[in-house]
Amino acid sequence: MSKRVWIAGIVSAAIAGAAFAAAPAGAAAPPPPKLGRPATAEDIAKIDISIPPDGKGLPAGSGSVAQGAAVFAQKCSVCHGANAEGTPSGDRLVGGVGSLASPNPLKTVTSYWPYATTVFDYIRRAMPITNPQSLQNDEVYAVVAFILSRDNVVPMDAVLDAQSLPKVQMPNKAGFVNWEPRLIKP
Repeated sequence: MSKRVWIAGIVSAAIAGAAFAAAPAGAAAPPPPKLGRPATAEDIAKIDISIPPDGKGLPAGSGSVAQGAAVFAQKCSVCHGANAEGTPSGDRLVGGVGSLASPNPLKTVTSYWPYATTVFDYIRRAMPITNPQSLQNDEVYAVVAFILSRDNVVPMDAVLDAQSLPKVQMPNKAGFVNWEPRLIKP
């Protein structure tokens, strides 16, 4: 950098500092723009759909593995394959249990995710990718049951709901450290 450019930078910084210092100390900030309106409790409730590991706030509804197979075939298999094995356009969702410490780890729902409630939360919030948040709660419970059944995390006759889902033991639950034990009590 040339000396001239360096000096110009120093002079510019000094001028900006002087202008800032010359502003009255008690000068009020300009008012915020008058855009929109404050969010109501109802507005917030519509988007506050997060489900923590302990399952607090899971909605009413239920879904079986068999129901999940039908929903998955109709709404998920285009991206994730008929048996959740993945496609070029969608992640593999099953398999890989126990592979994370191997030279070829396979991160899937059943090999990586520590809580079944997180699976529910993610599917309800983000899937299908072409129409997020379009699945009914019963469909989400059913799809989660189907996916977890593929690696025998839940039995083939499982029915998941707000009471049973938090009790599901994911294969990699011990693979994570809980940094907020006061807040997250799975």
